Amino acid sequence: EQARATRRRIVRAAYQLICERGYSGTTMADIASAADVAVQTVYFSFNTKARLLSEAYDFAVMGEDDPLIPTDQAWYRQMLTEPDVKVALRLLVEGAGEIIRRATPLYVVARGTAASDADVARIFDQHERRRVGDYAAMLEILRGKAPFRTGMSAEHANHLLLLFVGPDVYHFLTSGSGWTHDEWLDWAVASVASQVRAG
Repeated sequence: EQARATRRRIVRAAYQLICERGYSGTTMADIASAADVAVQTVYFSFNTKARLLSEAYDFAVMGEDDPLIPTDQAWYRQMLTEPDVKVALRLLVEGAGEIIRRATPLYVVARGTAASDADVARIFDQHERRRVGDYAAMLEILRGKAPFRTGMSAEHANHLLLLFVGPDVYHFLTSGSGWTHDEWLDWAVASVASQVRAG
């Protein structure tokens, strides 16, 4: 338990520092200092800063207080069993939106670093491909409750969900244009409902 707590502390420190200072601006020594551990402990536990970046992504996705993969989180289970597609859609956007809120600062840093760092590019691509698959699975759940708009393919619907409930638009609206999280949430729900018309 002590070892797990130490790992969580290191990952939390990595997440916070990379979001604040950028990837290249954060050293393993910085992370060790913020986590109050020896730098050798950080290297022993994670080997490389790239590995820590990947773990920081998982931290953003699963959350800190009760870390769970999305399919095990309460909002996902509620979405799965909710018969009303409109309610289910809002549960989806609310739950995924909390992940996007945490992951967007890290996404912005990783996207900007990927062009010059092959390890970061690999991790960025890995986590983005996972998001594509996760969103496609959630859309299938919605489609089981109500059909999509006529002519709307599953692939096209996923493109729209990835856009509306994704870090690029979230960052532009909240950080760039001053929207609150709740304003983005209402807009994203309405946009998916209007364009995909799940119900």
